[in-house]
Amino acid sequence: MFDFDATLPFMALQFLLLAALLNAIFYKPLTKVLDDRDSYIRTNTLEAKESLAKAERLATEYEQQLADARRQSQATVEAAQLEAKKITAEKIAEAQKEAQSQREQASIEIEQQKQEAFRTLEQQVDALSRQILEKLLGPTPVR
Repeated sequence: MFDFDATLPFMALQFLLLAALLNAIFYKPLTKVLDDRDSYIRTNTLEAKESLAKAERLATEYEQQLADARRQSQATVEAAQLEAKKITAEKIAEAQKEAQSQREQASIEIEQQKQEAFRTLEQQVDALSRQILEKLLGPTPVR
């Protein structure tokens, strides 16, 4: 079947030469391109992961800042509401004191007017009583 003459070493040499030539011309550039492509993909994947991690970190940080700002604004609103309630209560108490003071003053004035009206009425009653007595009894001597 096979002839082992001078063609066998020549064929082996040809095969080795072809393998070396293919390795130098085809396989090395091809493996270089594949290695470069693999390196490019790894670099881009790593950069993408870093960018994603940075974006997630920033999002978490912004959410924390937003939550802090909401808490601060809510605390400010609550403080303002408490201050408004306090001021309202003070104003109401002041108005009630003023109203009580005015009622007391009005009550005093009414009492004074009542006393004066009684005095005036008493004087008028005395004068009318004298006039009635004088008409009924006549003039009375002065003592």
